Amino acid sequence: MPEVRTALSEGEIVVTHGSTNVYVAEELLGCCPQRDQFLSGQMINGVLCQTAPEEKPPIIRIIRGQPMGPKPTMEETLRGFGATGVFIKGANAVDPDGNAGVFCAHPEGGTIGYAYGMISARGLQLIVPVGLEKLVSSVPKAARHLGQETLYYHSGLKVGMLTITNGIIVTEIEALQILFDVTAIHVGGGGVNGSEGTVVVAIEGEQAELDRVIKFYEGIKGEPSLNSQKAFCLNCLPTSPSLMKSKDEQFTGNEKRHCVYQGRREDELPDFFKRRTPAD
Repeated sequence: MPEVRTALSEGEIVVTHGSTNVYVAEELLGCCPQRDQFLSGQMINGVLCQTAPEEKPPIIRIIRGQPMGPKPTMEETLRGFGATGVFIKGANAVDPDGNAGVFCAHPEGGTIGYAYGMISARGLQLIVPVGLEKLVSSVPKAARHLGQETLYYHSGLKVGMLTITNGIIVTEIEALQILFDVTAIHVGGGGVNGSEGTVVVAIEGEQAELDRVIKFYEGIKGEPSLNSQKAFCLNCLPTSPSLMKSKDEQFTGNEKRHCVYQGRREDELPDFFKRRTPAD
């Protein structure tokens, strides 16, 4: 994308935590530090969950093509951002109107909650890579039906949703059109035995360009998935790396339960929601 090329040569790029952004970081830098832990909230074993905050590496900052050390808060991270800067954030939902939705487990909104006001106020470039398996009919409607204080039952972590209406959305459709001179159409999805979340796309174009797409597709097909692990439920709290406050300072202890499994030992969890395999 021209925006990213310019930011790599002249500006700054922030790549936030997320499974999709692991692959974004690998394309930008050639690798992603602690790729299996470079996540935040996640859905694992069919439950809304998170990776352990103490196992999570910092978000990635790139200045004129070089990785730089993290800043302690989001305010400081974005302080020097200008018109050529790019902020890359994944999402949990996307709709046909180009809106994206991000689950918020932290009661103050987490990374996107602290960043979105500054991004919108300054008109910074926000790119949202998100897979079509996360397609919903309407992100604003979905957001109106979520909220940590409104849920009677929640499978795992309680979440609200922040709606992104001014981001540059990049699904498989846009990615194919950016990389190749083709038209891509979302035609189906789903699967079993490791193919859950599969997206089926039809592609139309000149034969030479289709051959380029096929070569590209076959080159990335079968790439190993992430081996993410959930946090220990006994001491799990949805802390945010955007705050300098400690876990105890972020949560007073007076809040309602954040997760249905909060405070449980691993041997008290349902079999489908155990933390790690014996080898780990």
